[in-house]
Amino acid sequence: MINFARDRSDFRIPRRWKDIDESRRGIVLAWIAFTITFGGARLVTWLIQIDPKNVGNVSAGGVHLHHYLWGILLLAGVAIFGLVDRSPRARTWMGLVLGIALGLIVDEAALLITLQDVYWKTAGWPSIAIALTLIGLVGSGIALTHRGSAATRERTSSEHADHRP
Repeated sequence: MINFARDRSDFRIPRRWKDIDESRRGIVLAWIAFTITFGGARLVTWLIQIDPKNVGNVSAGGVHLHHYLWGILLLAGVAIFGLVDRSPRARTWMGLVLGIALGLIVDEAALLITLQDVYWKTAGWPSIAIALTLIGLVGSGIALTHRGSAATRERTSSEHADHRP
C-alpha cells in the first residue's frame, strides 16, 4: 500500500550523479543509454538510407549484418560479465552496456517479429511503439520508485539541510 503521507523529500529528483543511489545507477544508465541508442540507431539508419552511395552498411561475405546482431553480442557479454562481477561499480557499467544492447535489439524488433526487413515500412512501426513504451514505462518507474537506501536518503537530507538559508 502506498503511504501518501510520507515526507516529500522521498520524492526529490536527484540533480547530480552522486545523489542517485549506487544500487539504482545501473538501471538509470540503462534507461538513458537505451533512449540515446534507439534514437541514434534510427538517425544513423536514416542517414544510410538517404545516402545514394550506400555508404555505412556493414556486411560480411555479401550478407548485411543488422544492428540487432551487435545488440545480442553486447547482451551476451553483459550476461557473462554479470556472472563474474556484481559490484555496484560493475553493475553501473553493465547497465550502460545493457541499455545500448537493448536499444539496438528493440530498434529492429519488427524485423525479428516478421522475419522480413520492414524497417522503413508501416510494418516496422512496432519497433518504434515498443521502444517508446519502454522509454515511458521505465522512465516513469525510475521516477516513481525513487527511494534509495536509508543511508543515501539521510546523507542527501543532511546535505540539503546544510545549504538551506
